[in-house]
Amino acid sequence: MDTNSVSAAVNSDDPAVGLRAVGALHRLAEQVEAAHVALARRQGWSWEQIGDALGVSRQSVHAKYGK
Repeated sequence: MDTNSVSAAVNSDDPAVGLRAVGALHRLAEQVEAAHVALARRQGWSWEQIGDALGVSRQSVHAKYGK
């Protein structure tokens, strides 16, 4: 699903269409998060700073991206 399709699907009366849009939004959010975590690490941010910015613990963000 591209961005325009997701935008239209969010307002659909068909639950199947809406739920596919939710899935697409989750995938997009994960991609954006990963890109910005990587950017923050390259710029010297600590895991604690990243966790604070995301509203999670440093341990959880490190477990997810610290590989």
